[in-house]
Amino acid sequence: MLFRSELALDGNSRLNLATFVTTWMEPEARQLLAETFDKNMIDKDEYPQTAEIELRCVNMLARLWHAPETEVAVGCSTIGSSEAAMLGGMALKWKWRKRRQAEGKAADRPNLVMGINVQVCWEKFCRYWEVEPRFVPMEGNRFHLNAEEAVRRIDENTIGVIAIMGSTFDGSYEPVKEINDALDKLNTETGWQVPLHVDGASGGFIAPFIDPDLEWDFRLKWVKSINTSGHKYGLVYPGVGWIIWRDQDELPEELIFHCNYLGGDLPNFALNFSRPGNQVIAQYYNFLRLGKQGYRQIQQACRDTAMYLSGEIAKIGPFELITNGSDIPVFAWKLKDKITDRYNYTLFDLADKLRERGWLVPAYTMPKNREGLTVQRVVVKEGFSRDMANILLKRSEEHTSELQSHSDLVCRLLLEKK
Repeated sequence: MLFRSELALDGNSRLNLATFVTTWMEPEARQLLAETFDKNMIDKDEYPQTAEIELRCVNMLARLWHAPETEVAVGCSTIGSSEAAMLGGMALKWKWRKRRQAEGKAADRPNLVMGINVQVCWEKFCRYWEVEPRFVPMEGNRFHLNAEEAVRRIDENTIGVIAIMGSTFDGSYEPVKEINDALDKLNTETGWQVPLHVDGASGGFIAPFIDPDLEWDFRLKWVKSINTSGHKYGLVYPGVGWIIWRDQDELPEELIFHCNYLGGDLPNFALNFSRPGNQVIAQYYNFLRLGKQGYRQIQQACRDTAMYLSGEIAKIGPFELITNGSDIPVFAWKLKDKITDRYNYTLFDLADKLRERGWLVPAYTMPKNREGLTVQRVVVKEGFSRDMANILLKRSEEHTSELQSHSDLVCRLLLEKK
């Protein structure tokens, strides 16, 4: 009771529109999670069926992302897609270093090209594994990486380029095919082999179902690895992630460790060792329970709600959309310029007002080159209904009107003082 009383001070996760992680699962899935907490994912000899289930999930994802057909796909589960991103980055570095050494060239100055909008795990990777990050800053109304800016920063020491399927700042897809085609041209001209890693933390579970014709995955020649978050639009509670490589050649043998003290030869190439197997089991439950059609319906419903809500928010006088939720079901907006000139409130004030009613709708400033731009963002997930969207919309209209009225009053009082 003491613990429950203290935890009651937390916010309501269903009203948390800042987080990308899943906040609802079916009762049957919750029961399955509770029953399998004790299974150690790393101990494949003791829990062979859990290991088999992980392999099935890897194969399913590889097929979903159009990997070349093999008997066994190359990949593994991870603790969130941050660990998966680290593994993808390590493979890029090891492959680049091996190529450089084979050519008799120095391999002590690796760099990685990516947009400034990448998730912080990529900054961690560069710092921890001593790779120079080459960030492409935002510019004007371009809020993510494009092919032209990526190519400008590539040289013979570039271990790879990171493209994001669903930027956390505004929910937009980066132009993966455009970047791939530019890399193909560059690599042909220079003889380099600069690869592409796709961070599909969110979009990896969106695009295959509701944008099936969009080419962003292993259909593209230079996409060598993809990571995703099972605990985001994979619809599993936190935290489980996945990393898939195009084929065995893209995972350097040096990154694979063989352990036998748990019984049998256990090849392992994850960073974490002991971790619960129940998250992998929950992912498999979703795959079987929902299938492609189920995922398609859920993701489409999320996108429909996001586009409905963004369209209605755009009708509120002071707001201007940055994105509308037509990529991943995430959208962002800003205050119109004339509003910021006239009134003395910000989106941070609106975020605070909404928080008073339990809603977490974050406001934040954009990164380098666009630090002066403040935006507010909504993440629509399963369980966020049209009714809830209308309630949020009503609260947003009320608080915006309140902030504008207060601002008008302050302005009048200041004029009267003069």
